[in-house]
Amino acid sequence: MNTSELETLIRTILSEQLEPAPQTKATENGIFTTPDQAITAAHQAFQRYQQCPLKTRSAIISSMRHELAPHLAQLSEESAIETGMGNKEDKFLKNKAALENTPGIEDLTTTALTGDGGMVLFEYSPFGVIGSVAPSTNPTETIINNSISMLSAGNTVYFSPHPGAKNVSLKLIGIIEEIAFRSTGIRNLVVTVAEPTFEATQQMMAHPKIALLAITGGPGIVMMGLKSGKKVIGAGAGNPPCIVDETADLVKAAEDIINGASFDYNLPCIAEKSLIVVESVADRLLQQMQAFGALRITGSDIDALRAACIIDGAANKKLVGKSPTAILQAAGLSVPPKTPRLLIAEVAGDDPLVTAEQLMPVLPVVRVADFDAALALALVVEEGLHHTAVMHSQNVSRLNLAARRLQTSIFVKNGPSYAGIGVGGEGFTTFTIATPTGEGTTSAKSFARSRRCVLTNGFSIR
Repeated sequence: MNTSELETLIRTILSEQLEPAPQTKATENGIFTTPDQAITAAHQAFQRYQQCPLKTRSAIISSMRHELAPHLAQLSEESAIETGMGNKEDKFLKNKAALENTPGIEDLTTTALTGDGGMVLFEYSPFGVIGSVAPSTNPTETIINNSISMLSAGNTVYFSPHPGAKNVSLKLIGIIEEIAFRSTGIRNLVVTVAEPTFEATQQMMAHPKIALLAITGGPGIVMMGLKSGKKVIGAGAGNPPCIVDETADLVKAAEDIINGASFDYNLPCIAEKSLIVVESVADRLLQQMQAFGALRITGSDIDALRAACIIDGAANKKLVGKSPTAILQAAGLSVPPKTPRLLIAEVAGDDPLVTAEQLMPVLPVVRVADFDAALALALVVEEGLHHTAVMHSQNVSRLNLAARRLQTSIFVKNGPSYAGIGVGGEGFTTFTIATPTGEGTTSAKSFARSRRCVLTNGFSIR
């Protein structure tokens, strides 16, 4: 190497060393240009946040519940408009449930064991920066729900919103970040990037400062996370069957099924996706469902409906989350003067309308001889996804048998499917239902490590 080349090399090295480090300042509340900038900022925030007492976390959640409430109606409307899926009224109910019914720090219960050898404490502590992927089907609900759970557990959060819900997601993240800052004096507890893309999500998953991935989406994105080598809490697909046997309260069952399957145009992954009914009560149930606002599709019209809703064995993405009216129009079918709440069609058990997860207000109905046949078909339809199942029956033994055989994360007995996420039913609300990775309905403790603290020869007074 000659003198000239050496001088050039030295100048290059010096210029690189003197070049300013990448800026981690957000262009807006918690919104950065690159995943690395956002994650680095969130990691720096975590270093401060983990030194704060529990009352600081509680203050954030309390402020979120109070200050987000006035924004829910607008966020719900903007979500429905931007995604083109669902309806603002039901999205408001989902957002409200997420805000009011997601557990905070009270979920992080400490347990203790004492004996002759001393005492053991089991406590929950944070992971660090969590990479959270949010879907287009429940964008704002998932962000609210996971923000409360993850911040309560002491983590900071990098959100990877679906590009199809970019604007409303970024708006919400900015609001939450500002609330968290005012509550703690710490910036960047909740962050994201200005342009959510598939590539940005890939970069986030591979980033060394991401301690845990929480993925709410389809099987493809969950599988991508599982290949990252990181701990993953994955919420995958579901195709919930609903069983009705001859002992059911048919009036209540009909109303509950209509309410659950039509909720937000059947976008929730927990919603009834097929109805399996015992032959002896099928006609009465269908009549009652029509009385509650279902439109029964019959004859060749079922073929037209199937052709519109299912393409190559999968849901037609253009119709996901659309209204019954829009689906009828897409199928070339007449729309009645009174807008139906749900479309129902009697089909065979192996019909694509049954086997595909549609995410539309279209409920295929299958008649079976008896309860045993109903449970057998439900097991086939659910495909071992272990997500959600619903059953209407007054026979406790059958209810218990179905729950044991199906082994779903959520099993709703004699109620609408959404009771399984704390809407109109007991229990907390969640929109990250981790079936592939086994956590089930997630809450704050799902996003924390279990720590074992041992003290020998003490604190046993029995």
